[in-house]
Parts: sequence; structure tokens; C-alpha cells
Amino acid sequence: MRPYPSLPLALTMGEPAGIGPDVTLMAWAARSAERLPPFHVVGDADLLARRASRLGLAVPIARVSAGETGGVFADALPVVDLGQPVIGEPGRLDPRDAAAVVASIEGAVEEVRIGLASAVVTNPIHKHALYQAGFGHPGHTEFLGDLAGRFAVPADGSAWRPVMMLAGPDLRTVPITVHVALARACAELGEERIVAAARIVAEDLTRRFGIARPRLVIAGLNPHAGEDGAMGREEIDVMQPAIERLRSEGIDVRGPLPADTLFHARARATYDAALCPTHDQALIPVKTIAFDETVNVTLGLPFVRTSPDHGTALDIAGSGKAHPGSLIAAIRMAAAMSGAA
Repeated sequence: MRPYPSLPLALTMGEPAGIGPDVTLMAWAARSAERLPPFHVVGDADLLARRASRLGLAVPIARVSAGETGGVFADALPVVDLGQPVIGEPGRLDPRDAAAVVASIEGAVEEVRIGLASAVVTNPIHKHALYQAGFGHPGHTEFLGDLAGRFAVPADGSAWRPVMMLAGPDLRTVPITVHVALARACAELGEERIVAAARIVAEDLTRRFGIARPRLVIAGLNPHAGEDGAMGREEIDVMQPAIERLRSEGIDVRGPLPADTLFHARARATYDAALCPTHDQALIPVKTIAFDETVNVTLGLPFVRTSPDHGTALDIAGSGKAHPGSLIAAIRMAAAMSGAA
């Protein structure tokens, strides 16, 4: 394992009414047993203190500046307090908290930009609550792509293009289309989108994960990958030309392959990441195989960002039933990726 970076990780608060505060407290409580690197939370210190009390967790909360994390982490959960108290209680959304949720994400990214944190680990947000408050992005991934504009632009002058990857112990998957309805996803699946996503995945598997020559596979859109056009021509007209372009660039890629035989153990051993045309094609297998160990990773950014693979789970927030496994895995992966960068 690569050594952890010297800078702490910056965790976002996430939706206050969800399980983000719960799993954050649980992760800190497990810091020694899990050998976690230092991290701090960017958010509302009082929220975490209230939730710790509700859960019966003996987690001291320490208000700190970002540079003070290392000296505090062993004895208390460090919080860089935003000075924006939140209102929502477990399971009860309040749109008035949206500004603090967004500020937490912005603050964590800014800490990485100015060299006070090594990576961003985001807790789950509740998109509908943010939409009600005027949030203009489909989700975390797209918002982080916009925030990347604070960093230097790519060498070719283009915009940063974030790509979502779900990474578990034995499987990495990438949805080529993400937070759109299925009918729209099929319409948006184009050659350029496939090529752009695969290039980013190949580059970041080398840059962030240390895989010298990543092996990619691309799943078909239609049953049996179209059955030579009998069940749809997207594989022939859109996907195959994209794959040929990628191969001409030296990227090791196979496909399009039938999605129903792509995720069993023997198949998984033949590739480093599977790119899938639609959101659920990518997320269902990786979450089924290792729900508590899977991490949401954003590739194609000038900074490292990871997140648990679950949502806000409003129904169990504050109950003690949440499991911190995915957040712990996200913390570990963010630290390892930062060391590789």
C-alpha cells in the first residue's frame, strides 16, 4: 500500500438530515482499528455534536482551522466550522440547509486547491432538497466539474470533464451516461462521449491507481450486445467506431460485450474497468457485489474526490443503523489516490 499523504483529507458534511453525520462519526470512532489517515469535516460542528449525542457515541468535536487537523485527530473529530448552522433533523429535510451543504463542498475543494487538504471525500447529498433551493447541477459529479474551474485549466484549454467511476475490491464500473432518464441516455450515447470517457478512465487508472496499461471493456447497450444488429444497431453504428478509435490511440479496450456475462468472477479478472452505456448497468453489479466496500470516485478532475456509494438513507438517519463501511473505504481510497498523484 502507498503511504498516506501528509495533508489531511477534507470531508464534506453532506445532507444534515441523512446518515452522512452518522457514518462520519462512526468512521472517526473506528480510526485506530481501521488505521485511517487524518481527516476533518467542513461543515457545522454543532450538527455533529448533536448527532453524536443522539447516537450515544463518545466522539469529542474540536473546532479547528484546516491546518490544525493533525494535532487534534487522535483525540477529537476536527471540524472546520463554516459558521452556517443547519436546521434539519434526522429524516426531516429542510431546504434552508442547502446553502450550508453547498458551502461545505465548495470549502473542501478550496482547501485542496490552496494546499490545506490532500483530497475531498464527500458525504451523500439529497438532490431534491438542493433543487428546491435552486441548485443548478444534476448531482455531485457535475458540480465538482464546475468547481474544478478554480484550478488551472487543462493543457489543451478544454474544460474539465468529470467521469463517475464506482470502485469496489473486485470491480470498477463507469456509466457513460449518468443522471438522465433511460430514454435520454440512449439518445445521448454517441461516439464522442464514449471516446472521451474511455480516454479519461485509461489516463486516471494510470495516474491515480498506478495501473501501467489499463484494460478496458465496454458493455453493449442492447441485449446480447445487439446480436449483430438483430436487437439494435447502436453497437455497430456507434460503439464499434468508438472502440476502433480508442485502439488506434493505443488504449487496450474490448467490446461491445453482452452486459449479462460481463460481471461474473472469471470475466472480472480480464479487465480493470468496465464502461457501461447507462447508469444502472454500471451501478447495479458493483453495488450488488460489494455494497459496503464500494466507493464513488470522480475521474477527470485536477483533484482527488471519493464518496460512499450509498445515498442519504433518511429513513435510518440518527438511528444507529447506518454502516460506515463505504465511507471508510472512500477515506482509504482518497488517501491512496492522493499518494499516487
